[in-house]
Amino acid sequence: MNKIKNDSFGRFDFVGKAWLFGGISLVLVVASLIYLGVHGITYGIDFKGGTEIQVKFEKPVVIDDLRKSVDDLKLGEVGVQSFGEGSEFIVRFQGRQGATDKETNEILNSDIGKIRETITTSFAASNPEIRRVDTVGPQVGAELKRNGVLAVFYCLLVILIYVALRFDYKFAPGAVMCLFHDAVITLAVFVAVGKEVNVSILAAIMTLIGFSLNDTIVVFDRIREIAGSYAHKGFGFVINRSINEMLVRTIITSGTTFVSALCLYIFADGTVEDIAFSICIGIFFGTYSSIYVAAPLVLLMEKLSLKKVKA
Repeated sequence: MNKIKNDSFGRFDFVGKAWLFGGISLVLVVASLIYLGVHGITYGIDFKGGTEIQVKFEKPVVIDDLRKSVDDLKLGEVGVQSFGEGSEFIVRFQGRQGATDKETNEILNSDIGKIRETITTSFAASNPEIRRVDTVGPQVGAELKRNGVLAVFYCLLVILIYVALRFDYKFAPGAVMCLFHDAVITLAVFVAVGKEVNVSILAAIMTLIGFSLNDTIVVFDRIREIAGSYAHKGFGFVINRSINEMLVRTIITSGTTFVSALCLYIFADGTVEDIAFSICIGIFFGTYSSIYVAAPLVLLMEKLSLKKVKA
């Protein structure tokens, strides 16, 4: 690819480095898919079913002591997660199945009662408070997981159609690949640090798709606006100039959103912390992909269309 000459709006040759960063993005996406396929996704109770009990203590409690007290009940696989300053915990367990739904519910209520009683009596000095109890059945969890995957699929499909109608067919693949790139890498990083994927995280990923799309559409709009004026300089020049003109706007928008999410991640706990973490990761890769993935793919589609015309 010929290097684009600098002008007042071409300080950075983004298009000239598109193949390098495109290769990096391809490697990241493939590595993310392989990692997710081999390692698997750790689902929260929203998707795999189970019971989650949130308990808060007035005085700090050692997590190992709480975990041992719950494990001694022999209720199957039980997980204990802390957040805050050692005073608030989430107790999760899968629940035992009975012969009928009625029997399963009776066993579940009995297990919840046992955990409540154990926490109340064993840690009475710390004044425990059961703040919430959430239960999701396995069938409901499987349905939520299926609906979540379908929601992402239909979202990308509608975006593909929208971009093709608003701009041109050559813009649509770049936008969708950009969003797929952001979602897959963000999900892989989220899973790699040992966090669970639930409905809230799925909502955060959908939010990131919208954020990244907005950034991409702004660049696409600028490309369409100036394409006629600089047609004689080539489509690569038009793309490079458009990205440079929108660069300050992109940095300010992404930067302010990133700082807001970072503050939530630093000062919040629990689900809010996880959502903020995924948004921070997504904003970084979303901004990068809007510059080095979406627009260069438009250039690639333009070149392919010209080859077909010549053929």
